[in-house]
Amino acid sequence: MIMTHYMELLSLNQPWNLIIYMVIPVVLAETLVATEFFTVFLRGSNAGGWRIWNKWLGIVLGFYFLAVFLNLITTVVPHIQWRGTADILAVGAYLSGVIPLVGIALLELGLIGKRKTDNQKMKLHFIILIVFLVVNHVAMVFGMVDPTLMGWNSNGGGEHMQHMENMGNMQNMEHMEHQ
Repeated sequence: MIMTHYMELLSLNQPWNLIIYMVIPVVLAETLVATEFFTVFLRGSNAGGWRIWNKWLGIVLGFYFLAVFLNLITTVVPHIQWRGTADILAVGAYLSGVIPLVGIALLELGLIGKRKTDNQKMKLHFIILIVFLVVNHVAMVFGMVDPTLMGWNSNGGGEHMQHMENMGNMQNMEHMEHQ
C-alpha cells in the first residue's frame, strides 16, 4: 500500500517514531482537553488543581511540539518528494499544529493576552485548543488516505510499493478462483 509521509513517518523506526510523533503529543493534548473541561466545569474554588495541571500541560505540550516541529522541518520536510494533495494536507496540518500549541504555551506563560480577564483568557485558551484539535484531526484523516485516491500517480519511489500491492491483489484473486 502506498502511504503518505505522515503515515510513513509513524511506521518507521518502530515504536519510537510512533511514540515521539503521535503518542506523546496526543496523550498530552487529550489530557489538556480533559483538564480544560474540568477547569471550565468547576469554575471557581474547586478548579484550582485542574487549572494548575492545565497550565503546565499547555506549557509542556507547546514546547514539546515546538521541538517536534523544528526537528521535522529541518530534517524531514526538506527531503520530501510530495505524494500529492493528501500528503501535503496531512504533513501541512500536522506541522501547523505548532501554531496553536505554542500559542497556548505563550498564553500560559503570560507572554500573550496580558490585558485579558481570566474569563477572556479561558475562552481564548479553549478556542486555541479547538484549533489544534481540528488541524490534528485533518492531519490524521488525510494521513491515512492512500495518496492515489486524491490523484497522485507514483512515478518513482512508489513503483516498488505499487508493484507489491498489485502482486498481493493478484494472489488474492487466484486464491478466490481456487475456492
